[in-house]
Amino acid sequence: MSEDQSSLDPEDLLPKPPPKRAPRGIRTFTVARRVDETGVSGIGVIIEGVEYATGQVVVHWLFPPPRGGIAIFDSLDDFLKVHVVPHPVNETIITFEDGDQETYGGSSENKNVNKPTEPLVQ
Repeated sequence: MSEDQSSLDPEDLLPKPPPKRAPRGIRTFTVARRVDETGVSGIGVIIEGVEYATGQVVVHWLFPPPRGGIAIFDSLDDFLKVHVVPHPVNETIITFEDGDQETYGGSSENKNVNKPTEPLVQ
């Protein structure tokens, strides 16, 4: 038996109960559209959202006034599959609190806008 195997405490091998609390932490973001394909939500910032450490996402639609609406998703990908990816005409920009941005649709499909762009050839 190797030294590593003999140094294992039997207590370490027992299954541990799950933590009593979910992971902590949030990441906020906004969703803006350059175009409103359906004519419902408008253009500009239309959603403010929160992504939790668990991966769950809560979005607050800023339309219709005065309260908007709330929706909960299991993940950011689930939100994107429903409200962003099917509507490439909207040219959606998601901006996170740390400045990271993701764009969807238009000529910059799924391009990170923080990357430097190539200079235009004249």
